[in-house]
Amino acid sequence: MRLLVLGGTEFAGRAVVEAALGRGWEVTVLNRGRHEPPAGVRALRGDRTAPGGLAALASGEWDAVVDTWSAAPRAVDDAARLLADRVGRYVYVSSCSVYAWAPPSGYGEDAPVVEGASPDADKTDYARDKRGGELAALGAFGAERSVFARAGLILGPYENIGRLPWWLGRVARGGPVLAPGPRELALQYVDVRDLAEWLLGAVDRELSGAYNLISPQGHATMGALLDACVRVTGGAASLRWTPAEVVLGAGIEPWTQLPVWVPAGSEGYDALHSADVSRAVATGLTCRSVEETVGDTWGWLQSVGGVAPQRPDRPVVGLDPVVEAKVLGVPVEG
Repeated sequence: MRLLVLGGTEFAGRAVVEAALGRGWEVTVLNRGRHEPPAGVRALRGDRTAPGGLAALASGEWDAVVDTWSAAPRAVDDAARLLADRVGRYVYVSSCSVYAWAPPSGYGEDAPVVEGASPDADKTDYARDKRGGELAALGAFGAERSVFARAGLILGPYENIGRLPWWLGRVARGGPVLAPGPRELALQYVDVRDLAEWLLGAVDRELSGAYNLISPQGHATMGALLDACVRVTGGAASLRWTPAEVVLGAGIEPWTQLPVWVPAGSEGYDALHSADVSRAVATGLTCRSVEETVGDTWGWLQSVGGVAPQRPDRPVVGLDPVVEAKVLGVPVEG
């Protein structure tokens, strides 16, 4: 297979490149050159937000392109139209955020999507940008040659959003840790490497259409995730499981200040941890254990000096130690 990856050096894009190389595929990447791509790829330079930024793609043919773009849909539209006659399939990493808020528990790919998205729009908001990217791929490649992987929470090595790295860093510091309850709270996420393997499988299987791309509900729990963090970092931390009403009463923001966690029964929980993923499972999605995801992310984090890269277009996540200590009724560390 000849694969073109737009980006290919960070998080999801990098996982796709490494998985494709592992399959013996011929991989070309187009990026701005800010990060070195993995060895073994053909590297092209281009900034898709700049005039003439796709010039390096003026020639060449590929079996598929994988695009993880999450800003202005216009960039997806430009790339898709340029490649439509020379690429077999457009695989776009979209998001469950494209569904109209708030999707009900158990929502599938036929749930209503946000209104007001346009394939040639400049940047609007995340949901409409991602939906606009879908429309751009659909407009250029048609329904039979476009795939929309509507990912939810993505975790794993190379994460540049900061969610699992924050938990690992916090647990590694030790001491009492505010663990938002209940510990049996069911989570949905996808390891970035499992996402990558499904994307490549979609190319092999010549799939088309939209797929919710996260683990089946209950694949992991908040307790299993944080217990794994304690184990891999050395076990110096003490998890203090705290009822959701106490956490919320302290003014702590779910998802951002306490990454991954959203209280059960809320609209946010249904949207983030209650999707129907049977279509993806039926087409090859397999999910590795939470222990493997956490352990490999910790190993990668140690290899880069303990500090994960941070995407400049995403907010920094995590809880202020002073707030944590106040809720737990313990002295502030340090």
